Amino acid sequence: MATLHVLSHSPFADSRLTSCLRLLGSKDALLLCGDATYALTQATAPLAALEKHAGSLELYALQEDVLARNLPVPGWVKCVDYPEFVELSIRYDRVNTWL
Repeated sequence: MATLHVLSHSPFADSRLTSCLRLLGSKDALLLCGDATYALTQATAPLAALEKHAGSLELYALQEDVLARNLPVPGWVKCVDYPEFVELSIRYDRVNTWL
């Protein structure tokens, strides 16, 4: 079963991102929203962790949150708006929000 994992907490505050990356299945995807988009900050451990999965992970970032934080987005990350977020939620069998 394919799962969309949704992270909204800063990767600098706890280990949710690390735990999520460890549990991802081959058909899963990850959506960064809210403060989780700080994982895209250049030259940081969270970005390095994501880069290790760049070839095998479908990674999305909520465009509004990326813009609000003025973050650069690597080419392998797809920015989505709210309607696309809803579509992703429907496309995957399950949605796991890391609260």
